Amino acid sequence: MRKQFRDLASPAEARETIASLELTPEAEFVRLSDARGRVLADRIDAEIDVPGFDRASMDGYAVRARDTFGADEADPVELELVGAVHAGAEPDVEVEPGTAVEISTGAVMPPGADAVVIVERTDERDDSLVVYKAVAPGDSVMPAGTDIAAGARALGPGTRITPREIGLLSALGLDELPVRGKPVVGIISTGDELVRPGETLRPETGQIYDVNSYTIAAGVEEAGGVPKLYPHAGDDYDEMERLLRQAADECDLVLSSGSTSASAVDVIYQVVEERGELLLHGVSVKPGKPMLVGTLGEGSAYIGLPGYPVSALTIFRTFVAPAIRDAAGLAEPQTATIEGTMAVRERYAEGRTRLMPVGLVVDGAGEMLVYPVDKGSGATTSLVEADGVVEVPADVEYIADGETVSVQLFSPDVRPPELLGVGEDDPALSRLLDRVPSPRYLALGSREGLRRLRDGIPDVAVVAGDNRGDTDAVELGSWTREWGLVVPADNPADVTGLADLVDGDVRFINRDTTSGLRTDLANAIAALADERGQTRHELVEAIDGFNRGTKAFESPARAVQAGRADVGLGLRETAETLGLGFVSLGTQQVTVLADPDRTEKTSVQSLSDRLTTSDVFDSLAGYERA
Repeated sequence: MRKQFRDLASPAEARETIASLELTPEAEFVRLSDARGRVLADRIDAEIDVPGFDRASMDGYAVRARDTFGADEADPVELELVGAVHAGAEPDVEVEPGTAVEISTGAVMPPGADAVVIVERTDERDDSLVVYKAVAPGDSVMPAGTDIAAGARALGPGTRITPREIGLLSALGLDELPVRGKPVVGIISTGDELVRPGETLRPETGQIYDVNSYTIAAGVEEAGGVPKLYPHAGDDYDEMERLLRQAADECDLVLSSGSTSASAVDVIYQVVEERGELLLHGVSVKPGKPMLVGTLGEGSAYIGLPGYPVSALTIFRTFVAPAIRDAAGLAEPQTATIEGTMAVRERYAEGRTRLMPVGLVVDGAGEMLVYPVDKGSGATTSLVEADGVVEVPADVEYIADGETVSVQLFSPDVRPPELLGVGEDDPALSRLLDRVPSPRYLALGSREGLRRLRDGIPDVAVVAGDNRGDTDAVELGSWTREWGLVVPADNPADVTGLADLVDGDVRFINRDTTSGLRTDLANAIAALADERGQTRHELVEAIDGFNRGTKAFESPARAVQAGRADVGLGLRETAETLGLGFVSLGTQQVTVLADPDRTEKTSVQSLSDRLTTSDVFDSLAGYERA
């Protein structure tokens, strides 16, 4: 029976439900050497005085203070020097009236002494000590228990152990201490299509690598928990039930990702309902609506995360990580929220709270701009291209261009990139960016690069071909690249030119419509159509695969290499790198354009310098600096 999402819980209800789960593990004892970062479970009282003896706090001479009264530069006091005491040694001499004992910082005060005259206020003369300054009882002396006295409260429960606390605990002589247990979090990724990294992937069968297990495990560890990965579970009820029961027996919290949506093949909710209690199914947020909260077995907590990586990590960070931190006794992390200005207008009218991933960039005036980063919940690159999240209330239909928004950064350490670029992907550009400090590049195609440059989002746009249009921009530099048809190394179809795509029986794979390469290909086809007296549409229809577009510059060539296509659109550099054949169709100019208001940014100037001085073009086949 198909499970429907009805009566979606609000974000507040979801937090309240998760907070009701019992995740707190029992306390444990750890060695002092392993205690950094842990949280004390009980109060620690001092069992000894620290220091455990009266000690000198300065180098000098231990004296009876009354013997120095009245001493000054004009009328010093002379005392008999009767011995010395050094740190770590038991005094073997007593300070009698009229005597003094040399003493080192940290040494035990000898019997009879109640003060220390610092060495700078004295002179030694044979076996005598001349004192030029009177001291009072207790001067330059740290009495026993000054640091902390026996019986005093040293540290309280909930204290996070840092190097400072390690120092105090060391001084108290503790080599083992009680700490809050770290919640053990079992992680199960579901779905027949998943393959663990390191295993053989068969994309032709729809397989994808398991992203969630590792990203969620890292999040659990960051939140203070102990991640425990379980074998991958397919969408099989019996296997899923077995893994869930095992994880429930071994963990404080069980997290699964995938198989939480309303689908006939999704069976996790059935396991939860039969073996425990389903407390919540569905939250009114985007991304992340299909979330489950419940219990398994003897009350073990369970949370089901969405399958898409962006949704899974967003829901984990928003709802689950705080519960793990609370169970581990850790405080909420330092507030990481900044305000910025929306660079573009963003519409939203789905009636759900939206957790919108956003990126940051500083404009030419030094103001923080915020732009949406939303490739869809299934795009893992959104995880690294976004700097934080803007929470958009359910009743907000759009955010205006120029509106001030609050960005919840993914961590306090997040900083906007020094250089933000958008546009065509290109191997030479990748190498150039390696030589620019802290860049971020969104390979969204020439057309999108120009559009975003017009909107005032990136610092630079990279455009392939002659399609700059009327964009107001400053050209930083350019180069040419040889483009054409990538074929197998032995070219079994004997492809010699564009006509073979139209007339031959070959499978072609193109670039997507955002690519400048595809634009030049379309222009070449139009020219061929004119020569033949046909329409461009007729030629395009004759090409098997013209409308099969791929995202990246290497993708068509890799499809040819894998045998999924006979011919692909690409670059000579790619073909030679992959050991494939190449049929040249010409050269194409690639231009780097900068926002006129940001040419003074250090990062833009750095890229401009690299464009004119770098040797990266010399090592790439078919490339020349323009």
